[in-house]
Amino acid sequence: MPRYRNKMLAFVLNFIPGLGHLYWGRRVRGVIYPLLFFGGLLLGFLSAVASNEAGFMLAALICGFALWCICMLDLIIALLRAPEAEMSTYPYEPTRKSEADAERFYTILLSFVPGLGHFQLGLMQRGLSFLISFFGLITIMFVITGLTNKSVFLLFLGLLPIIWLYSMFDAVQLVHRKQAGELLIDRTLFDEWDSGRVEGKRSKVLATLLSAFPGAGQMYLGMQKRGLQLMVLFLGSFYIIDVLRLSLFLFIIPVIWFYSFFDGLQATSRYDRVRLEDRPLFEWKGNNQNWLGLILLLLGIYYVTMSLVIPLFDRFLPEFQIHLFITTYLRPLIVSLVLIGGGVKLLSRNKHKDSRYEDY
Repeated sequence: MPRYRNKMLAFVLNFIPGLGHLYWGRRVRGVIYPLLFFGGLLLGFLSAVASNEAGFMLAALICGFALWCICMLDLIIALLRAPEAEMSTYPYEPTRKSEADAERFYTILLSFVPGLGHFQLGLMQRGLSFLISFFGLITIMFVITGLTNKSVFLLFLGLLPIIWLYSMFDAVQLVHRKQAGELLIDRTLFDEWDSGRVEGKRSKVLATLLSAFPGAGQMYLGMQKRGLQLMVLFLGSFYIIDVLRLSLFLFIIPVIWFYSFFDGLQATSRYDRVRLEDRPLFEWKGNNQNWLGLILLLLGIYYVTMSLVIPLFDRFLPEFQIHLFITTYLRPLIVSLVLIGGGVKLLSRNKHKDSRYEDY
């Protein structure tokens, strides 16, 4: 094991229980924690299967989460107590690198609580704006829910991950700018918002917040085509999955959301430095435009048939049970054929490309 160990790498590795301890040289803990964590989950799963009781799995998950927290806390204490010599670099490397690594580690670690990472950088007003907005939203929503006795207000708690992600992203950007020699200005989110409105300049804070809804951040920054396609892709996926009962493909929804969100963050970070190009995800020309028209036509025919034609058949010819036949047999068959046809088309296209390369 080399002398140099990166604290940030150890912390990230420990998201898999015990791996960070192994990297840091704590071999006993590096073996015990994963054995207890994964062994407990496996025992809970086997007990739930054997007894047909989901309570065993739930108890195993709760115990596993508690053990994961203990494992992380144990490593954090060890990293904070580690002497400077343990994280020092090789003799020929400057000590400034270890100091920069330590500053990045503490900033990112403290950023898990919104605002504390900014306090580490000496940005008190900016840190307070994140801290108050995060915990203030929690307090207000619970107070309003308690007073009105309507749990619908708890839906606004969905903004918490957005504030948390933006706070961490902002702290990481600021610590890199500080280490690059830039002067950091301590201003709140609202000050930055107001300064962004001067001379028609778009606010990066508002662009980041709008990026939480797929396509909105891109459209706000002037990327209309890209933003519109992302928005249609996100909302259209909901519609298609719901209409065709394709619950198997629900995993596509978070994939589209994360892609759109981080694409919006990248566009926001490039804004004011380079000219943003409104590059659409798909070019609606030629064959792509024909395919889009065909898909829309088929969806329209399907919707009219299932909403108007089939109910009339079921009303006047109930003995045939056409709706039951379509939903039980015909629709899964069509979806399967489309998936198989798409896979065969992709494979044949790849083989065609390989054969062209072989000819050359």
